[in-house]
Amino acid sequence: MGAGAVATMGTGVAAAAPAHGAGALHTPADPTYDQPLGIAMEGYATAYPVRFLRMVNQGETVDMAYLDIAPSGQSPTGRTVLLLHGKNFDGGAWTTTARALAAAGNRVVVPDQIGFGRSSKPALDYSFELLAHNTVALLDHLGIADVDVVGHSMGGMLGVRFALLHPTRIRRLVLANPVGLEDYRELVPAHTTERLFADELANTGLPGIRAFYQSYVVTWRRAYERNVELRYRVTLSGEYPRWALASARTYQMAYHQPVVQDLPALRLPVLLVIGQEDRAAVGKSYATPENRAKLGNFPVLGRLAAAAIPASRLVELHGVGHLPQLEAKKRFEREVLSFLGTDRP
Repeated sequence: MGAGAVATMGTGVAAAAPAHGAGALHTPADPTYDQPLGIAMEGYATAYPVRFLRMVNQGETVDMAYLDIAPSGQSPTGRTVLLLHGKNFDGGAWTTTARALAAAGNRVVVPDQIGFGRSSKPALDYSFELLAHNTVALLDHLGIADVDVVGHSMGGMLGVRFALLHPTRIRRLVLANPVGLEDYRELVPAHTTERLFADELANTGLPGIRAFYQSYVVTWRRAYERNVELRYRVTLSGEYPRWALASARTYQMAYHQPVVQDLPALRLPVLLVIGQEDRAAVGKSYATPENRAKLGNFPVLGRLAAAAIPASRLVELHGVGHLPQLEAKKRFEREVLSFLGTDRP
């Protein structure tokens, strides 16, 4: 089918303030944290067992964390769904979606990309080609020939590159508020990795981190607090500088490798699920006030993307921000399951 105020978090994706203003307000009931968390989230509880795949990237030995969730429904589909997280998230942020997909009979694989979550945080020259290569290595390790892919935010950028680089390994693609639908270099100035690293090191305040995640949604709910806890407790770790450097380097990847120009080359069915209140954009806080107002206009970006992708379907979710899989959980799961269920073997 064709067709405000800015919160910042170091080198993360910036988003507009919540539409209803509730997000950025601190209340006495907001949780506080004083226990450090290792940069590989050591000891943090997970809904499913975490496994690791050892590989070599650019001469460095790294460990890629992943979840491999068996179908829990009574009628297995024989299909595998691969979930790709965003830059300011990890695979665990997909827990509710993974549970719904497994309950519908799908095997679900959820990696933490190298540089994120429980995986290694090496000082690499990050690229979407590298992450796609690592993801294929994981599928080969698990004996999986092809997958349906669901990517959120930066994970949507990776999903697009994965589809173009490895077209025989992917059947259908779902993009949930993907960034990279515009070329940020046109409106956001470039910065050195050293500058981005310093900004990330300085971003250690709990109120600012909470406001950043609150800016992603229209109405903040305590169920979203997990992201705040993880991000803040990592800043208390003695290895936080290594985490911050990996974050700065992956920012460069997202900034310099947009996917908007790649959309017309996609040759598979694509579902775009776009929260209409979303205004997220890579590096938005570095733009001038005039240019900030032009960035992250997802109602427009979603329609342009749908028109550019030859076989696309666009679902617009009103009253929803950057996290449709959480803010409109039931609708999101219904749309994804319906789309992926077409032409099941």
